[in-house]
Amino acid sequence: MSDKHNAGDVPTTGHVWDDDLGDFINQPPKWWMLGLTVSAIWVVVYWLWYPSIPLSTTGSFFKGIGGWTAIAEMEADKSVVDEVRGKYEAKLKDMTPAAILADSELTEYVTRSGKVLFGDNCAACHGTNGVGTHDKEGLFAPILNDDDWLYGGTIDTIHETIVGGRQGMMLAHKDMLSEAEIDTLANAVAAGKPTSTPLFAEKGCTGCHGDDGKGMQAMGSANLTDSVWRFDSSIEGIKKTIKYGVNSGDPQTRVAVMPSFKAAGKLSDAQIKKLAVYVYKFGGGRAAN
Repeated sequence: MSDKHNAGDVPTTGHVWDDDLGDFINQPPKWWMLGLTVSAIWVVVYWLWYPSIPLSTTGSFFKGIGGWTAIAEMEADKSVVDEVRGKYEAKLKDMTPAAILADSELTEYVTRSGKVLFGDNCAACHGTNGVGTHDKEGLFAPILNDDDWLYGGTIDTIHETIVGGRQGMMLAHKDMLSEAEIDTLANAVAAGKPTSTPLFAEKGCTGCHGDDGKGMQAMGSANLTDSVWRFDSSIEGIKKTIKYGVNSGDPQTRVAVMPSFKAAGKLSDAQIKKLAVYVYKFGGGRAAN
């Protein structure tokens, strides 16, 4: 072994590489050995304090001398949250959605709670943040963050919608109108000028969509003069809607149903109020058409 690798009296294991690199057997520093010892003691203490070791194949295990469980910790954390929420939840019970909106502090709490409820119960159809969802037939579920509302955008109407659900209805006209008449009506609607053809009044379209074609909120009928479309906005798509209607019972009808969240029993009255306020606060609820 060369002088530059000579460690004096420190012996080697006898392994030497390249004639000058030896494998010494001197001990690690004391601080390192102390750290190793403390770590080993910590492992033993940790294993004894917390649940750790399976005792059999039946699922029993050493529960630890500290008595800690994840469920107990969760319950403790939940009790803290429930205590903070309690004063708000107590107020919600006898308040209307409109009254909640009049209380700025309560509105802030309800809006935050409503976001979670919306994600769990509504986003699957209406999309994250109410942007709506689409399928091959057009808009699968209405956009909730605009100012266009089939049944109105007041807080009370939104609450009514969530409580009772909605199922609009339009008759199938395939046996009432000729192909030429359906084509004429579809082109007028596509242009946003449904009243430009006499057929609109002659065939009774005004009975649901109004004399001006702007729809009737009481019936949930669509405004045919704007650029907001519930279904496919192409000429062929509009013709399909006219021919087969909406929820008309025809095999090819458009299907547009929102379930009642109260009847389903999935949400409490307080949760429905929270959802109503949250949807209203999207911005679309600030005005009714």
